[in-house]
Amino acid sequence: MPSDDWRARAGSPFTPEKHPARGRRGMVVTNHPLASAAGAEMLAAGGNAVDAAVAALFALTVVEPMMVGLLGGGMMHLRLPDGRHTVLDGLSTVPAAGTPGMYTPLSQDWPAALETEGRANSLGPTAVAVPGNLLAWAEGLRRHGRLPLADVMQPAIRLAARGYAITPYLGECIQEAAPDLARDSAISALLLPGGSPLRPGDRLVQGAAAETLRTIAAEGPGALHGGAIGAADAAHVQRLGGILTAADLRDFRLEERAAVRGSYRGYEVVGPPPPSSGGVHVIQMLNILEGFDLRALGFGTAATTHLIAEALKIAFADRAAATADPAFVTVPVDRLLAKAYAAERRALLDRDQARDWHAGVAAGESPNTTHLTVADDEGHIVCATHTINSLFGARFLIPEAGLIPNNYMALFDPRPGHALSIAPGKRITTSQAPLIALKDGKPFAALGLPGGLRIFGSAMQGLIALIDHGMSLQEAVEAPRVWTQGQALEVEGGIAPEVRMELSALGHEVVVLPHVAGGMCGIRFHADGGLEGAACWRADGTAIGLGGGLARDGVRFWPDRPRP
Repeated sequence: MPSDDWRARAGSPFTPEKHPARGRRGMVVTNHPLASAAGAEMLAAGGNAVDAAVAALFALTVVEPMMVGLLGGGMMHLRLPDGRHTVLDGLSTVPAAGTPGMYTPLSQDWPAALETEGRANSLGPTAVAVPGNLLAWAEGLRRHGRLPLADVMQPAIRLAARGYAITPYLGECIQEAAPDLARDSAISALLLPGGSPLRPGDRLVQGAAAETLRTIAAEGPGALHGGAIGAADAAHVQRLGGILTAADLRDFRLEERAAVRGSYRGYEVVGPPPPSSGGVHVIQMLNILEGFDLRALGFGTAATTHLIAEALKIAFADRAAATADPAFVTVPVDRLLAKAYAAERRALLDRDQARDWHAGVAAGESPNTTHLTVADDEGHIVCATHTINSLFGARFLIPEAGLIPNNYMALFDPRPGHALSIAPGKRITTSQAPLIALKDGKPFAALGLPGGLRIFGSAMQGLIALIDHGMSLQEAVEAPRVWTQGQALEVEGGIAPEVRMELSALGHEVVVLPHVAGGMCGIRFHADGGLEGAACWRADGTAIGLGGGLARDGVRFWPDRPRP
């Protein structure tokens, strides 16, 4: 239920648009109802949360083709029934032919340097990095699921082969990307039939993708990573001028990583390690903010929002300097997570004035995604964020496979000599933040979202809404957000006009946007064993809870049995 306590202190009260779901046997929260249904189908069939999550991820490649696919990358954060946490890192890597100076940046200043001549790092074949999504999903299923790969892929195959009605959200995405999509005949034929973007309610059938999924269901992930599908995909990218090869796909290696951990007001926060900046910098910001009474300051007030904005700027200054692939850069994880380092940074924070921040750490060398959160009654939790990077990735289609490649090369620094510079085999650095919070060693909440650079700041705000402001889960995932990395302070319209004026007076350049980051998917764990799931208005998010169960042992129904 909504908390009157936080509303009394709020500078920006609001009413959630969606409703949570509840269940005891399992909960699936994804950013599309058909993907949530695919996961729930696995739970109903006797699978666990890992089976459900992988089924939902495959379904999302079909119903959210603008967000995620087999040719993308991501991180899967798992909590197992024995309390262990592990992170399966399928983030994309630079192809073997990649070089530090392969693009020409339009500026030498960060972050403007990410823009390159001809958009070569973000559009078309030269933007494609080596994908790892499929290996992460298949390995997670092999280690921790109980259903066969072919079974969990059936909902996705069905959706691709039979089609589905596209939502207004997908229709808007197609409309937005249409000028770039029109450059490629294969993706145009699929999404811009007759030259016009598909509209809400139109049916999207993906026959080639269905055949690819059937092949992978039969042959396993090797069909892409070392097999015929991978060879055909790489050959097409090379014909168009890209550098991805079949050997890159064959040689890609999934990494299993230990999660990072921190504490915040008596809660333990567990998240992904570098090359994700999500876990480390969420904990860093929470350490800084722990020194302020955010509850007393109130949700959405100028005082609270100013502190969050300054913490964001500190984190992004350190991220740009030092967070990258730990195989290539020495990331000062211990210092970033330390309460003492947070105290150093907090002491420099001016509560009455916005300021510029520079990195307080150094490295060892000179926005469109999807997310799901799934849990079962056995103790499995899957919090996974996966993507093809930008909206529709590199914005072309592999016609033989029906797959859209990622444009992950856009996340590397095109200037040589920096932490995020390009090197063969180097993993991208991501803001993905699939987080699990614990209270007294037991799961309290799990959440995450898409949204590029805006992900980890938004995930942090979701935790603050739950822990500091006492919001319900539905309120927390829908609460108005803010974001900055040092330039303008982006705020959603739910931040009150008078609060925006106060922030401007503090020195923030306030810009109002329709939304900051994407659809958050969360699960809250109740002491009685109940599961509560919620998704927000920023995407087609849907929570489906599983209740009920099988009949009692020995119960039979005999219609011809005489009544006593």
